[in-house]
Amino acid sequence: MDIKTATALRRLRLVSAPEAVSFLLLLVCSVLKRTTDFNAVPVMGMVHGVLFVLYVIFWADAWNRAKWPLKTAALYFVLSVLPTGGFFADRKLKREAEDAVIASRARKQGIVGA
Repeated sequence: MDIKTATALRRLRLVSAPEAVSFLLLLVCSVLKRTTDFNAVPVMGMVHGVLFVLYVIFWADAWNRAKWPLKTAALYFVLSVLPTGGFFADRKLKREAEDAVIASRARKQGIVGA
């Protein structure tokens, strides 16, 4: 994996958890708006919207650089629209990055089949 691909995956990973948190907070704010006088939906809506747009931009960049199959790219996109999907995307991207590091080290050491 080259440095630009690794960077694209890292950016996607860095925005996935905050995007998931903002989605959950937006849902909580929506409930509070309807049950109390507390209305933070406009602020949380904007924060979540910015994070979601960043996620989609970084997702498209990662898809382009990592050459994911359509199934993998669709999975990461679907995870962005699920309330806790960003946490799963973060964990999956972390595992993918660790696997790439292990494969790279194996190639450098000359281990066959890596």
